[in-house]
Amino acid sequence: MIDRPIGRRTFALGVAAGAALTVRPPAAAAAAPGPATPLFEEVTLWDSSTGTLANYHVHALTVLPDDTVLALSEGRHEVCDAGPRDLLLRRSTDGGRTWSPSQAVVTSADGQSWGNPALVCDRGTGEVFLFYNLSARLPENTSCSGDTGVLHVVSSTDGGLTWGQPRVLADLFDHFAHQWALHSPGPGHGIQLDNGRLLMNVAHRRVIVGNTVAERMYGIASVYSDDHGRTWQATGAVPVSADYPINEARLVQRADGSVLVNGRAAAGGNRQRIVSVSHDRGLTWSAPKLDGSTGQFNAVDAGLLGYSRDRVLFSRPDAPMRYNMTVSVSYDGAHSFRYSRVVNPGRSYYSDLARLSDGTILLIYGCDGDIASFPLKVNVCRFNLEWLTQGRDSLATGPRVKEKAYDLARLAGTRHSGGTVTVVREPTARAGARAVFTPGADGDHLEYRLTVPRGGEYDLLLRYYRAPDGGLATVTVDGAKPRNATIDTTSEHAEGYDVRLLGTMRLSPGRHTVRFTVTGPGRGAGRSLSLDELSLIQAPAPADADEDVTVDNGALGWTVVAGSWPSGTGVAGYYGANYASHPPGDGSATVRWQPALPADARYEVRVSYSAASNRSRAAAYVVHHAEGSTRVTVDQTARGLPGARGGEWVSLGTFRFAAGIAGTVELTDAADGHVVADAVRFSRAD
Repeated sequence: MIDRPIGRRTFALGVAAGAALTVRPPAAAAAAPGPATPLFEEVTLWDSSTGTLANYHVHALTVLPDDTVLALSEGRHEVCDAGPRDLLLRRSTDGGRTWSPSQAVVTSADGQSWGNPALVCDRGTGEVFLFYNLSARLPENTSCSGDTGVLHVVSSTDGGLTWGQPRVLADLFDHFAHQWALHSPGPGHGIQLDNGRLLMNVAHRRVIVGNTVAERMYGIASVYSDDHGRTWQATGAVPVSADYPINEARLVQRADGSVLVNGRAAAGGNRQRIVSVSHDRGLTWSAPKLDGSTGQFNAVDAGLLGYSRDRVLFSRPDAPMRYNMTVSVSYDGAHSFRYSRVVNPGRSYYSDLARLSDGTILLIYGCDGDIASFPLKVNVCRFNLEWLTQGRDSLATGPRVKEKAYDLARLAGTRHSGGTVTVVREPTARAGARAVFTPGADGDHLEYRLTVPRGGEYDLLLRYYRAPDGGLATVTVDGAKPRNATIDTTSEHAEGYDVRLLGTMRLSPGRHTVRFTVTGPGRGAGRSLSLDELSLIQAPAPADADEDVTVDNGALGWTVVAGSWPSGTGVAGYYGANYASHPPGDGSATVRWQPALPADARYEVRVSYSAASNRSRAAAYVVHHAEGSTRVTVDQTARGLPGARGGEWVSLGTFRFAAGIAGTVELTDAADGHVVADAVRFSRAD
């Protein structure tokens, strides 16, 4: 058990410790001010509709020791990842309120493609380093992505006003056995560790020509300097795996000294993030795993920032497609994110984060426009913790979040009925290990005795592991089920960790029994259960939690029962990357959505589809629920209600479902027009 209070005094100490990493040490202590007024401001730095170039995309952001802000973007002569690109800079000396005119730090000549700007500042010397690459395509490459990319670095000692001669770091990665040819820093920013080491993540892959996505060997091996940037060396690589094609990423150092790399999946799609951990300040890295702490969203470059010792910020377009720019804050080293706020519900793309010495947060992100992968504008936002958390956290008070974390791999007094329990040591587990319970039969359970030192209301947060053989499990505390008690621990794209806010319960001081019962197979037909940590959290305000359960076509829980249902993207309005469809038929072609529902409850069932004139006016959905089956017809020529995270939705009604995976929704081709099978959403009605 680990007691982790994050109160005002702890927060103040955290800022002082975090200052050594990311901000100047604070001045002499003064009387603590009250919470600040919520602040939010936004300004456009580059705009394709008014600028001289075709597009501006892929960004870098950093704050220097004197609070000078540097923002960079690729200035693209073509809307293309490997076309001619300049690296453009704008500076701010007033905390991001106003900005210098755009200037080219690196200029394309004869079609040169300069890309992936990434900044890291040595806070001892004040020198700032800009990493980037020179990308090129092989003659046979007809795509718009480069095959090769040579790593460069250039530095400035006067706050970005002038830059020295670039250095080519061409041979740092030759010793790796993966035949990497493209070396892409960041983008965004690197970090300076507590011992002064400068660390910059670099993503790699083989050439596109002649290699499938799985054969491109996506991976990360960073570069570091222990002599203030005079020389640079390569770290070890995150172990390369086709299941974890980690690409554009960010680094953060946690309070315990470990370094986390958090990256996107190179292949795109609606994905969880890929993570790896280093316990030797970036020299070697653990095997990669998926991490669901930030949810599942479009595979895109996202921002990660160690804001203070006890806070990590994360920015991303929180949707299956590039919409809904959202920033979240974590109080446990990015294992979970408690509060979130939407910055822009519209088109949103790559992003990065930085912090001023007074605590103001800066976000640079691409936004707006009609192109799915490239923004119209690049904006910078300024906001404070009060705005981000809607008053639930501030520099003056601290977050007032208290956590007791129980290590479920090593907690004394564990009991189990039937089956076996083993411990897997794993650096990506929160305390370095997880428990694996293999039941002998359905109904077997794993039981823990927890000691709660003081009574009160607690949020119960579970971190667990998802695997192909994961089972269906139900959690009880002293025999009572929390609000979201049932979990399917089946993995989707690959194995990894996820978090579940089980609910809020009042617990008296003393001993309590927490039981995990395997009730049956998960949606992958497995029955194992793997647990990492259970946290009891007290805070003055509730966490932000999305309780909707959505099953998209092609995702876990989706099944083509019969017939051929090809995917398409021709008509807008769908959820996720695409939709499936079928021409009118005799009802023999069927698809099924099977959710994993957290509780016995009533749920509103809504369906998304892309409406068009050739669609069925009576698409027949059948909802199989706890009280029987209900047939509901939907006019798919009529558009539904747009959702914040994508899709256009129509309600089928509200029904009672049993917890777990017993309920389903089915759709057949028995219709008077083309039938679209997209996503189904289940929303708690209580």
